[in-house]
Amino acid sequence: MKKKEPNPADVGVLVGRFQVHELHDAHIDLIQSVCNEHDKVLIFLGLSPLMVTRNNPLDFESRKQMILKLFPEVNVLYIKDVKLDEHWSSTLDSQINDMVGPGQTVMLYGSRDCFISHYSGKYDTTELLQESYVSGTETRKTIGRKVRNAPEFRAGVIWGAYNQFPKVYPCVDIAIYNEDGTKLLMARKPYETKYRFVGGFADPGTTCFEEDARREVQEEAGIEISDPEYVCSMGIDDWRYRNEVDKIVTTFFKAKYVYGRPTAGDDICEVRWFKIEELNDDNVVSGHTKLLAKLLEK
Repeated sequence: MKKKEPNPADVGVLVGRFQVHELHDAHIDLIQSVCNEHDKVLIFLGLSPLMVTRNNPLDFESRKQMILKLFPEVNVLYIKDVKLDEHWSSTLDSQINDMVGPGQTVMLYGSRDCFISHYSGKYDTTELLQESYVSGTETRKTIGRKVRNAPEFRAGVIWGAYNQFPKVYPCVDIAIYNEDGTKLLMARKPYETKYRFVGGFADPGTTCFEEDARREVQEEAGIEISDPEYVCSMGIDDWRYRNEVDKIVTTFFKAKYVYGRPTAGDDICEVRWFKIEELNDDNVVSGHTKLLAKLLEK
């Protein structure tokens, strides 16, 4: 590890995330280089307001223990992520002040693509130039593709499941009318005998639920529709989530058929026009009967 400019100080402060299952050589080199320069070292771990995400899968305590196992002499603390860099910088300064003695000097250290460009506090900073670099993102991707036959692995998976905020999965469903408004295009999934409105999960990459509605109609029915009009939003009694904490809430739209030959696609095996008066509890899946009732009210 080479420093851009050596700046000895009484206390060395390293800020990072260390979101990996074990410290790799580049991490060890990074921490050791700071320890070599200072008798007192503080490591501040970035702490996300979210829990168990792809970029921040590990909590503070697990990362702290990982570092202390190899570097028991350092002080490991956390700094919470916030929206504004100025707020984050002043909070970091305040936390450092609580850990240093009167008159002690402080040097902040970071590696490539680190916090330094966002820091506007009072302390000097030094960028540590790594001779080797291992991507934490790629490391996490590799781990995510492997299943290990070990109690510790299974315990970790269970811990991750229990340390997430309960989630609502947003979906869209679309009532598609024919040209004169007398029929609705319904869809059927394999192994089901009843029909449902065309729809599916919202895509994280879209800008609005209306865009999701158009995409789902194209994927599942192969047609173009008019601009979707909002009908209602509603919790869906989906059998997959019936016994789970997480639930599905759909945004329900209506639209008119514009162009194309209705063709089943994606996870749909059949699309079919029904006269509106033909639709009821006998031929509509239980999760969508309330949507049908709300549509008819409108």
